Amino acid sequence: MNASLPSSPAVPRDVLLAQLRAAVGKAHVLTDPQATRRFRRGHRTGEGPVLAVVRPGTLLEQWRVLQAAVAAGRIVILQAANTGLTGGSTPDGTGYDREIVLVNTLRVTGVQVLGGGEQVVCLPGATLDRLEQVLAPLGREPHSVIGSSCIGASVLGGICNNSGGALVRRGPAYTELALYAQVREDGALQLVNHLGIALGSTPEEILARLQSGDYTAADVAHDPGRAASDPRYAEHVRAVDADTPARFNADPSRLFEASGSAGKLCLFAVRLDTFPREPSTVFYIGSNAPEDLTDVRRHLLTRLPRLPIAGEYIHRTAYDIGERYGKDTFLVIDRFGTARVPAAFALKSRIDGFFERFGLRGVTDRMIQAITDRLPSHLPPRMRQMRERYEHHLLVRVSDDTAQATRDFLARHFGGSATGGFFECDAEEGRRAFLHRFAIAGAAIRYREAHRARVEDIVALDVALRRNDREWVERLPADVEADVVHKLYYGHFFCHVFHQDYIVKKGVDPVAMEHRMWALLDARRAEYPAEHNVGHLYVAKPALADFYRRLDPTNTFNPGIGHTPRLRGWEPACCDAPPAWPAGYSEPVPEPAPPQ
Repeated sequence: MNASLPSSPAVPRDVLLAQLRAAVGKAHVLTDPQATRRFRRGHRTGEGPVLAVVRPGTLLEQWRVLQAAVAAGRIVILQAANTGLTGGSTPDGTGYDREIVLVNTLRVTGVQVLGGGEQVVCLPGATLDRLEQVLAPLGREPHSVIGSSCIGASVLGGICNNSGGALVRRGPAYTELALYAQVREDGALQLVNHLGIALGSTPEEILARLQSGDYTAADVAHDPGRAASDPRYAEHVRAVDADTPARFNADPSRLFEASGSAGKLCLFAVRLDTFPREPSTVFYIGSNAPEDLTDVRRHLLTRLPRLPIAGEYIHRTAYDIGERYGKDTFLVIDRFGTARVPAAFALKSRIDGFFERFGLRGVTDRMIQAITDRLPSHLPPRMRQMRERYEHHLLVRVSDDTAQATRDFLARHFGGSATGGFFECDAEEGRRAFLHRFAIAGAAIRYREAHRARVEDIVALDVALRRNDREWVERLPADVEADVVHKLYYGHFFCHVFHQDYIVKKGVDPVAMEHRMWALLDARRAEYPAEHNVGHLYVAKPALADFYRRLDPTNTFNPGIGHTPRLRGWEPACCDAPPAWPAGYSEPVPEPAPPQ
């Protein structure tokens, strides 16, 4: 299944553009800077020029686009929903030695159900939201529910990034069953079918049959040596006395072909396990003593007959910023569901792009904030009461068969406590509590745009603490604290994975701030990033960089990820420097001239 393609960087751009248009149609090859803006600018960070954004509509079109771009010697960046938080699915400034073809796969939709729903095959444009809709009538769930799904994240993006999610039992997104293309060391483009489904022998036959679902149960192999989800995480997370984190992106044991590939392969499909949907109960816990939550975490992970479903932490400051600056996200999801959110983000991007042509940044953020500031609180009264009383908040969801054991423990633990308390949520309170937690994730961005006069930028860290670390509340040195407007702490508490957003004061260098934070985390023996992948913000550790090099020996796909070399063949640039804040994080990169 090889297609030996010469590397010809001399192929003129107009010839390549003609080939791309022939493959997908003229309307789906975008070159105008305004039209490409929302694809080449990251959700939170990252931006750069591209030769074209190409939007194939079928697997075969995606293969032909890949053939043309590789044969022409161009860089290929694969992108689905572009919802990543570290800039890993967009260009990162300039400094590349070849032009970039950005392939957006959202038009290549499809979820195929196997074995009554116990497994699924997802195509490149399948979103978590759509997968959730397909599985709901079957009483099943995907690896992740809400969170990434609420902004339209793709299933394959989660696999590429080893995304962790909030569900304690399921661990990082992971599979050993995938269909992908890679460029070998000799420059040959190769399609690799490790999907475990017999689909034929040529790329064209394999891709056409998969697209149409032209296979039977007899064609589907069930190899016990090939996992479709992380088989070890439940045991791993219970080991609360282990001196290492439960999960993090550079963990070599969870890097396998598509899993953790971060765009260094071109994925066409992945095969995944699904999970039974269960009746559940939510408990809302508050405390002014961090050790209270430590005791809850350790007990529920080790003493319940089954692991909790989720355990989400919110610090009071994150609660407050999320309540005010994440209100619109909460209300859109609450009123319309997650399916409408991607369209809302796309509309916002188009409007922002229009105003930025006149030097006006953040217009929609300021307008939306002015409206939502006039609306009443959207959170339940008992949540607001807990906010007034307690600094640390923990949302715990357990299956109903362990609800009584959880209830009894919490009653004993907090009975007569002067430091903490809890209440059992009704269905609506539990739904709103978890929705609030996920609306917090984008609130720092809105705060930055609404307060540009006093905010330089955001330093956003994604941190995995050791499983036995009882000192999980961060204490910053006074000189660092003085440079921060607000600190937002929230995360997946039972997994000991925290999201730490620092809103940095005007005039403070965010590059220096981030590097100071790295040093503090290194001293705590934390791992980072924990679940968002390195993108262009973090430095890929040697094991991760070596994995990328093995997947993509010519450095054709997504070069520069994790501050690795950007040049063809992994050659270091003459001006390579220590990691710095990526171009375009604070200020927009100049618009490229459209190709002729």
